[in-house]
Amino acid sequence: MTIRILLADDQESVRIGFRLILDSQPDMEVVGEAEDGRQAVELAELLKPDVVLADIRMPRMDGLEVTRRLAGPEAANPVRVVVVTTFGLDEYVHTALHNGACGFLLKRSGPTLLVEAVRAAMAGDTLISPSLTVSLLQNLQGANRPGAAQPLESLTERETEIARLVAKGLTNAEIGAELFISAGTAKTHIANIQRKLDARNRVGIAAWVWGNGLAQN
Repeated sequence: MTIRILLADDQESVRIGFRLILDSQPDMEVVGEAEDGRQAVELAELLKPDVVLADIRMPRMDGLEVTRRLAGPEAANPVRVVVVTTFGLDEYVHTALHNGACGFLLKRSGPTLLVEAVRAAMAGDTLISPSLTVSLLQNLQGANRPGAAQPLESLTERETEIARLVAKGLTNAEIGAELFISAGTAKTHIANIQRKLDARNRVGIAAWVWGNGLAQN
């Protein structure tokens, strides 16, 4: 199945770059581009894409409102929205996820994570830029969140090691380089960790690490 994608960003150069990356994937196709938030909502209703990649700061309507209208609880026909922005402010991340976003990426995250975010959205998962994970989890520390819901024995020694690297904000490639394994193997380990911990995403893994006091070890 081809994943149909709508790009929403007021910078043409960004849209061109994203299109080149996504159209090069055998299972992806960019079906439309919007240069402001209102146009993004209109095109989403017209083109019915599978995934919308939306910037936050756009004319006429910002990406957070676009996300709420397309993916929020009041959306008549919810669309998967991944927010891709230059600004990694915690309030933006929380608002985007609260409004129904399926992911939150920084534009500097690179093409691999962009593609992974689209595929994660289609799979019903939420991908957040690893560099944002640490910031989010620092806010969770001391907030009485149930980070230690699963016992330490639920993960193998290697999985615990990888979970700690996730909590530090490392990407799959960086984890692979750190442990002398491939990025694909790291990704498989992370999927197993999510399953064992019943974690929806990397933030959930990091919450477990912080909750068990492993982040600083």
